[in-house]
Amino acid sequence: MDERIARFLASPALSESTRRAYGIDVRQFSDWLSSRGLKLDDFDVRSFADYAADLGRRRPKLAPATIGRKLAAVRALVRFALGPERVPDTSFAPRQPRRLPEAPKSEEIDTELAALERDGPLGLRNRALGELVYSAGLRSREAVDLDLGDVDFEQELVHVHGKGGKERMVPLGEEAAHWLARYLHRARPELARGAENALFLSARGRRLDTSTLRRLLPHPHRLRHAFATHLLEGGADLRTIQELLGHSSLSTTQIYSHVDGRRLRRVYDRAHPRS
Repeated sequence: MDERIARFLASPALSESTRRAYGIDVRQFSDWLSSRGLKLDDFDVRSFADYAADLGRRRPKLAPATIGRKLAAVRALVRFALGPERVPDTSFAPRQPRRLPEAPKSEEIDTELAALERDGPLGLRNRALGELVYSAGLRSREAVDLDLGDVDFEQELVHVHGKGGKERMVPLGEEAAHWLARYLHRARPELARGAENALFLSARGRRLDTSTLRRLLPHPHRLRHAFATHLLEGGADLRTIQELLGHSSLSTTQIYSHVDGRRLRRVYDRAHPRS
């Protein structure tokens, strides 16, 4: 395998989850090149189009999102190894059906978060974690990467370390602040082992990882969807929601305008005499 692939996968710019997924994808691409007597330096638009077509013909059939990720991995590898000028302008990724996030109602969120609380320090940690993920619209990785100094109770802000090294400040809601304060005073000292600076600790006193978070909150991204949808329904504009979510592009955030559109349609049907 080309040594540049190993250097690419070792890049600190990749998150651990992206590194795992891309590791499989770029090795498959490397095998595909080898099977055709090609090297990474032979890469061009034609070979990229051929590879995309080959992915589309595979059985069992690959989902459009999977093909898109594999092609994105190749593009990232080419940018790293050969330079941005060698990356094709055309993505060749199949069009994906637009799926609208299903956001739970605020009453459902209340029930889900209340169910997290159990006796002992872990129950208090779980409630504080769930409250903060919903209050700040955090990704799983963003939540577990928080350090003690990232929560500013005086300014009511959370310093979030987002994707691609991007950082943002998100308001800290009153309910989340309440549960975080209880966790920090009553539970975290019982979990701490040594000088661990992580905000959320495991039962062994180490930084909580994303796999554990997903066991505690089976659908953490659902809370992020709820955060954005409830803000929109409450009157927040898309540009503000984009900043709070840490989206690079407004087009990513615009999917929530369609979610709110369904609510507007129901209101219209009830209120307009000629609906």
